[in-house]
Parts: sequence; structure tokens; C-alpha cells
Amino acid sequence: MMSYSDVLVQHVLDRYPDEAATLLGREDQQEIATLLENETLARADAIFRRIGAQLAAQCLSLLSEERATKLLTALDEARIVEIFALLDAESRTLYLDRLPAALAREVREITDYPLDSAGSLMDRRVPAFGLQTTIGDALLGTRKILRRSSALRRTAPQYLTVVGDDRKLLGIVPLVDAALAEPEEMLERYMKPASFTVQATAPRQEVVEILTHSQMAALPVVDLDGHLLGVIRHETLIQTVQSEAMVGYQTMVGVSKDERALSSPWLSVKRRLPWLNINLLTAFAAAAVVGLFEATIAQVTALAVMLPVVAGQSGNTGAQALAVTMRGLALREIRLRHGPRVLFKEALVGALNGLAIALVTAIGVYVWSQSVGLMLVVAIAMVLSMIIAGLAGAAIPLILTLLRQDPAQSGSIILTTITDIAGFFSFLGLATLMIDAL
Repeated sequence: MMSYSDVLVQHVLDRYPDEAATLLGREDQQEIATLLENETLARADAIFRRIGAQLAAQCLSLLSEERATKLLTALDEARIVEIFALLDAESRTLYLDRLPAALAREVREITDYPLDSAGSLMDRRVPAFGLQTTIGDALLGTRKILRRSSALRRTAPQYLTVVGDDRKLLGIVPLVDAALAEPEEMLERYMKPASFTVQATAPRQEVVEILTHSQMAALPVVDLDGHLLGVIRHETLIQTVQSEAMVGYQTMVGVSKDERALSSPWLSVKRRLPWLNINLLTAFAAAAVVGLFEATIAQVTALAVMLPVVAGQSGNTGAQALAVTMRGLALREIRLRHGPRVLFKEALVGALNGLAIALVTAIGVYVWSQSVGLMLVVAIAMVLSMIIAGLAGAAIPLILTLLRQDPAQSGSIILTTITDIAGFFSFLGLATLMIDAL
């Protein structure tokens, strides 16, 4: 007889699989593997497809051969490819040999595409029909395919795909239209153009852009000649957007895009240490600027207290500009030709925000120090440094894009250096010029 806790666990797994997967993601992988092994296949499948790819890959080695094969077989190819990318070559070969022949062949074909391409994200199991297929036959064929694939049932198609004899994509028929039509009518009568498609070799960023503008439930993937290869389904599209955002965030702070939360410590050290050394060099550069004004600081020690205030505000201003510009480039809202407009806008925003912040800061500095000179130095430096920071935050991703580099690549490290130097130099430079008034 099952205990109350066992019944409660099963209830949560059945009714709230997303929340259950989130909670399990915090547990030890051995405990997760035990649950995947002992629960019913339906419950195990619900959890396995929802936990992170890194965790799923680690759990595979702890499962029995039979259970691991069943869980993998229930996934769509894109998810399998995502998990396999985190395994070593020997493990990939081992699991591929256990998969059904047709699925293994499709996975191998997808892995031929670059990891971040549309082809690596697509599902080849697409119900596709000819122009002269009747509505009734198309619906019956789709029904049979859905019955054979539990993965497809979870992301049921919202339209029927129409192809030519050579499997060239001709158009789509919304499933609602097909359901309301007479069974003997032809698909051709209800066919509409496929307004959005993506080539298999297109980068993931292009997939994200199309998703943003199309709001499609499934995105057809074609080759250079327009032949249908597969579709990227809604679930995969959402994961792609999230993954793209996380990759951008990681690279922006100097973390390799292939590092995961559960990666080995050695991999993390190897990926992060070079950028930390670069950051150290840039910190020395900022410190050198402070060293140039050592005599000024020695005369007015209050300057040392105010340094972090000026640098902190310029850093935040630059980070805001960097984030907005990065988002615009990622979603194709702006191009390089918009550079002058973006730079002017961020400089103006920096100036206006700088004036507002400088006013508040000036009041605080005067109340604290009773020095009109120090108040003016801090206020002017605040405006200047925030203008420079806004320009730098917008310029860094634009320049990296112009140089055909990843605009997110360690942008925050470069930005921090510029904002620190700009803040220190403007503040201490003005203080040196106005030393008699301090």
C-alpha cells in the first residue's frame, strides 16, 4: 500500500509537471534518476522532457538501458540533439544504436547541421500531403501520425502542410478550415501561402527573429530549393528564444556559451579564467587613471569618498544603453545604419538623466561637505561621465557587429573599463582644475 507522501508526489507529477520539474532541478541527479526509473513511463516522460538538457544528459547514464531508450524515443529529434550535444562521442553512439532505426537516422541527419542552426532545431516528422489529397484523407493521415507519436500529440499541428511531388513546400491549410470543410474537397481549395519559412542553415538568431514577428505555432524549415525538410515546433521555438537570451547574457559577462550550471569545475575555470585576466588588466588601467591624480586626492581626501558614486552611476547608465542596443540588434529592430540615431539618442538620454542625477547628488554633497566647489565638480563630472557611458553602451555592440563579431561577447567587461576610466578621469580631472575651490 502506497504511503500518503507517495500519493502526493504522484498527484504533483500528474497535475503540475512543470512545477515538479523545476523543483526536481534543484535535487541531486541520482534522486532524479531514481524517480525517472521507478515512476510510470508517462510520469517519467513528463519530467524528463521538462528538466534542463544538461541534467537530462547526466541522468541518462544513471538509468537502465530500457528506461533510457524509452524516454529518448518519446522525445522529438530537436530535444534529443540538444541532449546529445552534451554527451561525449562514445555515449552518443551508444544511445543512437539503441534508438529505433528511423529515429536514429533522423537524429544523425540533424546533427549534420551546425548546433545553432535551424536544421538542428527542427522535427522531421511533418504530416505533408499533395495538392490533390482530399480533406478527409489528409485529416485521417494526420490522425494516424499523431497516434503513432506521443511527442507530436503534445505539440499537435495547427495546419496541414501541402507539398508538391518533389516535396517542395507549396502552402498550408489551417486545421480549423480543414475541420469545417467537406471531406471530399481538395486541399488545394483551402491552401494558403506559407508566409514564413526558414532555411535549414539559418542561424538561431534568424529563427528568433521570425518567431518574434510571425507568432507561428510551427515554423517550416526548407532547403535552398524550397523543399520541406521539417518544422520547428512552438515548444522548441520558445526554448530557442530563452536559450538565445541566456547565451547573450553569458557571453556578455565573459562566460562561454557552452558552459552550463552543472558543468565540471575544470571546464568553468578554463572558460572563465582568460576573461577574468582581461578584466584584471582593465582594472589596472582604471587604477592607473586614479594614480595620475594621486596628489589631488592627497590634498582633498573627500574625493576618494565620491569616486564610487560617479563611477557607479556611469556604469549603470552604460549597462542600460548596452542592454537596449543588444536587444535591438538581437531582434533586428535596428541595423548598423541606425547607429548614428542610436548613439545620439543614448547620449541625449545620458545627458538628461545626468542632469537629473547631478542635481540630487549636488544637494547631497553640499549637505555633507558644505563645499560649493566639491558640489560643482561632482555634478559636472556626473553629467559628463553619464553621457560618455551612454555613448559607450550603444557603441560597443554596434562596433562588434561591424567587425563581424558577436555583439554580446564580453560587452560588459569592455563597458566597465570605459565607464570607470571616464568617471574617474572626468571627476578627478575637474577636481584638479578646480583644486583652489575645493
